[in-house]
Amino acid sequence: MKRTPITLKGFKKLKAKLEFLKKKKRPKIISSIISARSQGDLRENAEYQAAREEQSFYEGKIKEIELKLSTAQIIDITKIVNVGKIIFGSTIVIQNMKTKKKLIYKIVGEEESDIKNNLISVNSPIARGLIGKSVGKIAVIVTPKGKVEYKILTVKYI
Repeated sequence: MKRTPITLKGFKKLKAKLEFLKKKKRPKIISSIISARSQGDLRENAEYQAAREEQSFYEGKIKEIELKLSTAQIIDITKIVNVGKIIFGSTIVIQNMKTKKKLIYKIVGEEESDIKNNLISVNSPIARGLIGKSVGKIAVIVTPKGKVEYKILTVKYI
């Protein structure tokens, strides 16, 4: 089975989501189904049908999260010695060589990526272009608008 990298923080967040679904959401849906059942004929009971659809959706979500957790390879970046090289979990500061704009990113697993919070997927073009590079080096990233050069300013393992 293929292992999927995830940060320790991302693993804990996913586990908390699973716990919420199992301990809070699931009982609430079951309660809705019981309530709708008590209203009579189930074939014409829209409330019952909606509750069953909701149950099906969230049971699928639970299974999906359980699978992700079972295949997760937790990487705790704080336990790795920083040699200035970009790896999974690194927090980096890069500078666009053309515009001089500085960007801060953390390279994370697919499940936890969130560009609005500067969390980029290890599978993204920019992360793939940066991994393995060191402080002071130039990384050339191929984008839909062409090649963009970034200088690596800092690499932190936090």
